[in-house]
Amino acid sequence: MRKQMHLGSLSHGVGSHVAGWRMPGAETEKENFDLVARAVRTAERGKFDFVFFADAVNTGADAAPMFVVRFEPLTLLGALSVVTDRIGLVATVSTTYSEPYNVARALASLDHLSQGRIGWNVVTGSSPDAAANFSKDKHPPHEERYAMAQEYLEVVKGLWDSWEDSALVADKQTGQFIDTGKLHVLNHVGRYYRVAGPLNASRPPQGYPVIFQAGASDRGLELAGSTAEVVFATQSFQEEAVAFAGKLRDCAEAAGRARDSIRILLGVSPIVGDTEREARDIISQLGAFVDPVTSMRVLSDRVGIDLARYDIDGPLPDLPPSTMMQGHARVLQSVARRYNMTIRQLRDYAAVSSGHRVLIGTPAQVADDLEAWFARGACDGFAIMTPYSPQPFERFVDQVVPILVERELFRKEYSGKTLRDHLGLERPPHPTPRSPV
Repeated sequence: MRKQMHLGSLSHGVGSHVAGWRMPGAETEKENFDLVARAVRTAERGKFDFVFFADAVNTGADAAPMFVVRFEPLTLLGALSVVTDRIGLVATVSTTYSEPYNVARALASLDHLSQGRIGWNVVTGSSPDAAANFSKDKHPPHEERYAMAQEYLEVVKGLWDSWEDSALVADKQTGQFIDTGKLHVLNHVGRYYRVAGPLNASRPPQGYPVIFQAGASDRGLELAGSTAEVVFATQSFQEEAVAFAGKLRDCAEAAGRARDSIRILLGVSPIVGDTEREARDIISQLGAFVDPVTSMRVLSDRVGIDLARYDIDGPLPDLPPSTMMQGHARVLQSVARRYNMTIRQLRDYAAVSSGHRVLIGTPAQVADDLEAWFARGACDGFAIMTPYSPQPFERFVDQVVPILVERELFRKEYSGKTLRDHLGLERPPHPTPRSPV
């Protein structure tokens, strides 16, 4: 069978464009569950691998519309698990601002509720403003956040392994409910965490919920190479995407893993029209609604410095290393340099999809582009985000996905039931027993 690509949907509720919510027919209610559920069911109708909900633990009056308010994602996944059947459900949880035991318990419960469809996007948190919400004086430095995340993952996986898969006996004849010989107490004492365990939840249906990451710094790639199963990537040029994929797979190999153990998904924002002219008219219409202050703030967040103090019609200055969204910063710098963009032009480019690649054209043209990147080895699939909701995503599902199916590049039907099944990932076995009780 021909190798097939993976597709995920990145849901921002009101879309990824800073002004997409102003489009005729666009939805504006990010906290309306019926609208969110409808979008997820649309992705499930398209046989997507998963739908993903990004998150942050800070906001403010000056936040972009797609970030100002949102559902707490784990609560949302619980609700979605009972109104969907097959699609994977993925959410962001910060390792810097949460406790391993609580997160392990919540994700295990969700994996049981959804019968094995949960994924966890592991982030360290990019915004220093979050620290003030968690009784902390300051945001930990970049290297320390990643060291914390590495230990955090070890603890969570250890908690998920508290019980072997067959520990629950429930034998009414003998009166034995649990085989305590299959209980493993963690007793973790590390640099950042002390967690005794065991977890009061049985082992998740998937063994571990699927681990997602998006770090693009050297330290982020190292963590992804050793722990991630799916990596979200931001790349605007095919040759750079191929190089990034090779570097990430090198990191996996250096960590003792197979080079194909990670699924790399590139973020793209497709603008689909019946004609290329129609698609470009949508871009123009979106541009007319843009608030320049908000869009400049989005660009500044992505590159890691406040660009408002620079000449807007001048070139992008040399940027210091970012401690925030390093992948976005590198890609946007590359785009600006390659096309000799002014800050104003880069601002308008980033406003369309928060820095991800934009595809403009007919359904066939968009499918051709995705196929070319996939065939080149730039990625294993794509994380689809649309400028507003619901029409652009419905158009992608109804007009682009059938072309990919016809070309045997994407599934016609689900063949498995779990997120691991969709992604072609093995269920991790329980490790060698540590200290049976």
